[in-house]
Amino acid sequence: MANDMLNWHNDLFDRFNDLSKVDGLVNGLGRSFWNVANNGLVLKTDIKENDEQYVMKIDVPGIDKKDIALKYRDGTLSLAVKRDSFDDESDADGNVIASERRSGRFGRQYSLPDVDVDKIEARYENGVLQLTLPKKAAADTHHIEIQ
Repeated sequence: MANDMLNWHNDLFDRFNDLSKVDGLVNGLGRSFWNVANNGLVLKTDIKENDEQYVMKIDVPGIDKKDIALKYRDGTLSLAVKRDSFDDESDADGNVIASERRSGRFGRQYSLPDVDVDKIEARYENGVLQLTLPKKAAADTHHIEIQ
């Protein structure tokens, strides 16, 4: 019964079996590596950009907003989150069918140049962190003549 319930991971192996789809293989391997490297918490992100700003939506389910840290420095936005441990869900015999939720510290960095740091806005609601990062005003371009 437990084997039937854990077949969810077979999709990963199916990706590797079809070598004619090299792009799918590489993308699948990258996603799988990222999941393992981040201990199972992938900070899935949507980023929109226009002339005035970047707008980001980042999924951080199960994270309390006090456990989210944001820093912007030298064109890079760093996001760090912490999730506390979970209660043991095993039965009296120590049996667990699946245990996918993880605790610990997780992070991700995003390259977003020319952000006006003083105007960054952050809002957290229903497990989604939304950031608005206004861009700095375009600097005057100086032409340098080579002698």
